[in-house]
Amino acid sequence: MRIFLTGATGFIGSAVSAQLIAAGYEVTGLTRSRQGAEVLAASGIEPFYGDIANPESLSRGVNMCDGVIHTAFNHDFSTFSANCETDRLVIEEIAKVLKGTNRPMLITSAVSLGSAGPGIMATENDFNTAHVNLRKASELACLAALQNGVNVSVIRLSQVHNALKQGLITPLIDVARRTGISAYIDGDEIRWSAVHLDDAARLYILALKKAAPGSRYHAVAEQGITLRAIAETIGDILNVPIKRIELSEAAEHFGWLSKFVTQDMSASSSLTQQLLGWQPTGPDLMTDLKQMQL
Repeated sequence: MRIFLTGATGFIGSAVSAQLIAAGYEVTGLTRSRQGAEVLAASGIEPFYGDIANPESLSRGVNMCDGVIHTAFNHDFSTFSANCETDRLVIEEIAKVLKGTNRPMLITSAVSLGSAGPGIMATENDFNTAHVNLRKASELACLAALQNGVNVSVIRLSQVHNALKQGLITPLIDVARRTGISAYIDGDEIRWSAVHLDDAARLYILALKKAAPGSRYHAVAEQGITLRAIAETIGDILNVPIKRIELSEAAEHFGWLSKFVTQDMSASSSLTQQLLGWQPTGPDLMTDLKQMQL
């Protein structure tokens, strides 16, 4: 079985591709550069030239394969709204090719969209279409594809980490370095869920095998780590002061990150573990943070 993988050279995608190959799949990986193609080929992946900024460029690659895993996303958060719209268009284009074939498609989203309201832990059965996170465009496109008969399901990611990178926590570390302060918003109501990179990648493979249309799965090992605890760990690692700041100060201190550090992103993966037999086994977030190379 050959899988078309977007984001194949990225943080998530490269781990997914390794798991796919280990499980016996053939992989065609999307790339927009010769350098990327060389990296993919060296890993046993067939390169396919295209760009998510031009969704139609993916169609031929999708049509050549037996299923799709979509992990690519532009993580320039200064253009987050446009990036979410691009992701919607990419999902629509892939779905157009897969319609009527029953070939599985996995898209990537964020666990926060499973929260029914402020401070409510996200679950797989919920999709909050009124959520402030614009990434909901991806799941709305997924629902439209499902209604058109596409075999599509969703992997929702929490803060994916290893000892080199920790999701949104990596730019939090950059802010602490730049400002000389490891800050957090007042109170312990802001919690972030997390998962090790290897566990997240393994979840994609299990979901691909299940191929259950309309399913949502949560890549969550730790349900809710307070932003305060994260800030304290960052402060200890960098040897900078830890400071509680008011909500009104968030935009000035955190910049674009203020949209996220004010959100509770706690989430459960109980249903995911029950449905897929997925058991996270990787190191926890704080372990990886303490092992990162400064």
